[in-house]
Amino acid sequence: MKANEIKKAMVIQVDGQNILIKKVVVQSPSSRSGNTLYKVRGQNISSGQKFERSFKGDEVVDGVDFSRRAVQLLYRDADGCTFMDSESYDQFLVDEAMIEDELAYVSDGLEGLYALVADERVIGIELPTTVALAITECSPGIKGASASARTKPATLTTGLVVQVPEYLEVGEVIKVNTESGDYISRA
Repeated sequence: MKANEIKKAMVIQVDGQNILIKKVVVQSPSSRSGNTLYKVRGQNISSGQKFERSFKGDEVVDGVDFSRRAVQLLYRDADGCTFMDSESYDQFLVDEAMIEDELAYVSDGLEGLYALVADERVIGIELPTTVALAITECSPGIKGASASARTKPATLTTGLVVQVPEYLEVGEVIKVNTESGDYISRA
């Protein structure tokens, strides 16, 4: 597989270590002869260390086979997060540190959540593109505020803080993009 085919939630092997991809940033060349760079951020599956490296588009990388299983969050406790496979009802315990970036979007009953499994071990979770979360804390809504005007910070049920239009109030449910963390619309 070439570096330009790397996507979020894939697993690649670099220097004998399996890396779960969390983010890919494409940097276009500023000159005609320059190469497009793919800046990859991820996490070493076995050690949990953060990983960052840039690849040229035609550089060859080794992919790692893994399966995606539909799961749902059962509960969180001191040991981590327990997910249940929606088909086999198997339960998986995942260390919170391994999925800390994704946890800000995970709420009870979230649909479209997948566990990435390699060697019968959960190596990460894959979120749906958008999630619906309720606003738990923000400054009062302003009557007559236009949709394209200013924004204000709002805290959601999971503790995530996003910028929302001024007219939204506590208790409203909104859609949030899980890749960028941006407000999309009311749910």
